[in-house]
Amino acid sequence: MPEPWRTGVFTRIEQETHNTRRFWIQIPEVEEFVFKPGQFVTLDLPIHEQKNKRWRSYSIASPPDGNTIELVIVLLEGGAGTHYLFNHVQVGTEVLLRGPQGVFTLPPVIDRDLFFISTGTGIAPFRSMLHYIKKHQIPHQQIYCIFGTRTQKDILYYEEMKQLEREIPGLHYIPTLSREQWEGRMGYVHAIYEELAADRKPAHFYLCGWRAMINEARQRIAQMGYERQYIHFELFD
Repeated sequence: MPEPWRTGVFTRIEQETHNTRRFWIQIPEVEEFVFKPGQFVTLDLPIHEQKNKRWRSYSIASPPDGNTIELVIVLLEGGAGTHYLFNHVQVGTEVLLRGPQGVFTLPPVIDRDLFFISTGTGIAPFRSMLHYIKKHQIPHQQIYCIFGTRTQKDILYYEEMKQLEREIPGLHYIPTLSREQWEGRMGYVHAIYEELAADRKPAHFYLCGWRAMINEARQRIAQMGYERQYIHFELFD
């Protein structure tokens, strides 16, 4: 049975970078919106007469906690959904949503290293997972959170991720920039995970972001000798 459609209310909106915003949605009809870190919700936005052309799915960026969820959304040029969210939604606006959905979730037992590889707002499910691991002190191996974007002004949750790196044993936060020189890593995400997993250590690879990155990463990780069952992905069209 699919999850029912519920009415949510936007309770807070904050600009995160020049083209991304954080949206908090409360679902008043439930005390607890139960989901697994890594899952997503589908919003039914008033942008088209046909239902399936109104639906937009976004990974939940917050860990399970009460009946409010956070989404982080990038404004897409020519995107009807994000145009509505950025130009018409305000605190108090209601929205129909369905969820949670998806199987992009942590393994029941984290007995291998985790590689969280993302571009853009693809960091959202990993932020949810990391806060969940920290809060519940989930036993884990090494965690490599590799985030690729163009410039420093495009980095999402930078200070928060640095703080999580200090608080979660074995977490390595590695932002990398493709279009700007800075004190951190430069280039694309692929070189980083290939370097870190060069010894073919047992690992789960979680990929979230744009299709081109995911397709290339899946191919490269398989060529490194990792089986398909250890490569998990959630892509943006």
